[in-house]
Amino acid sequence: MVFPGSNCDLDVHHAIRLMGQDVSYVWHTETDLSQYDVVILPGGFSYGDYLRVGAIASYSPVMSAIKEFAYQGGLVLGICNGFQILCEAGLLPGALRANEDLSFHCHDIYVRVEDTDTPFSNQLRTGDVLKLPIAHGEGNYFASEEDMKNLRVIFRYSDSQGNRGGNPNGSVDDIAGISNLSGNVLGLMPHPERAMEELLGSRDGRGIFSSIVAYLKERSGISV
Repeated sequence: MVFPGSNCDLDVHHAIRLMGQDVSYVWHTETDLSQYDVVILPGGFSYGDYLRVGAIASYSPVMSAIKEFAYQGGLVLGICNGFQILCEAGLLPGALRANEDLSFHCHDIYVRVEDTDTPFSNQLRTGDVLKLPIAHGEGNYFASEEDMKNLRVIFRYSDSQGNRGGNPNGSVDDIAGISNLSGNVLGLMPHPERAMEELLGSRDGRGIFSSIVAYLKERSGISV
């Protein structure tokens, strides 16, 4: 997806091409997503993040198509600003607030894999520690007790050994990424598309994209 203000769309495009898959840019005014297997909402500052992060983008024409796509079981991945948009659109519960220290964080962090039974994590192992970069000022995830019943925690912030800690933004329960209960919609604050090559300091993001490819191949009856 490309919204006015997206700035990680090229990064995602490059990551998908590295996985040997076809990928297209889709403008925010599109209304038909039927030809796609996965929809990815990239990071950036959609519509300048005016009003509230992700708020205006959640009313873009394409969001109706994304909601229908998700309700039909299509895979939807929201990264950073994409995560914020998914929460604003009601596709994921909770909200993203300003970082606890009110500072913008742009550095590598570690996350621990909590749930591997999703299309986005099936090639990972529970307890795996991934080194991924973050770049956000509003990554402080908040969810009510009722919201917590309607989500699955897929990634938690940790230290390099997988121990709890290393939370850069104050997110509740050290949450770095969640899915809906069905597992077909995932939102996470770290940027796996920026951790695809050793030249950039980590290849750990590949596990998420290879999981998507493996899931789709299995769903299509193609040998992985």
